[in-house]
Amino acid sequence: MKVVAVIPARWSSVRFPGKPLALLAGKPVIVHVCEQAKKAKHVQRIIVATDDARIVDVVTAAGFEARLTRADHVNGTSRIAEVAASLNADIIVNVQGDEPRIEPELIDLAIEALIKAGPNVPVSTVASPFMPGEDANDSNLVKVAVGAHGRALYFSRSRIPFNRDGTNTGSVPLKHVGLYVYRREFLPIFLALAPTPLELTEQLEQLRVLENGHAIAVAIGNAHFHGVDTPQQLEKLEARSRQ
Repeated sequence: MKVVAVIPARWSSVRFPGKPLALLAGKPVIVHVCEQAKKAKHVQRIIVATDDARIVDVVTAAGFEARLTRADHVNGTSRIAEVAASLNADIIVNVQGDEPRIEPELIDLAIEALIKAGPNVPVSTVASPFMPGEDANDSNLVKVAVGAHGRALYFSRSRIPFNRDGTNTGSVPLKHVGLYVYRREFLPIFLALAPTPLELTEQLEQLRVLENGHAIAVAIGNAHFHGVDTPQQLEKLEARSRQ
């Protein structure tokens, strides 16, 4: 199977304009993402999908491939689908452009989960136990409930499952890692689906997949880092990288 990682990156961001080119340890965030994706053993090609020529220039200067996309995409999935449509690939990996410390092992786990799940499962992702200092009640950290066969049951910004009795038995909350692996032919199918009620309520695009009866395979790994949404988060990551 041919596996291509497509990394969506846009210049405009309400909370952090120009984030892909912000420096972390002297290197642009988007270049860190490319380098981490390159370490994944199953990824055969990496393409940054962006609407800004400045990002294209920086990515290509670092030795990676970049494609200039339309500027009217409403989300990263739509952006990667534009690039994926022209690729000779079986599997498309959506690595978020603001995850400079994404673990390559998690990328490989997600790819392996999709392959293992079989052709009737069109999407896979990753979940992780919560790390020290992370709050499972934080609505910015998405939770996922996973069934016995490794399929997502539900994603929520609320803490799931709710431990009614306060005991330590049973299932514990799992943090969703914003990494998706698609069978290439599913991307246009997904984008043709209208937004769904649960998706709109939680503001979680992946719920559109579940609400339309498609399965999402979930690999379990250990994610020690999460994405950079604000300059303050980048400063914290910079300080952590010096330790």
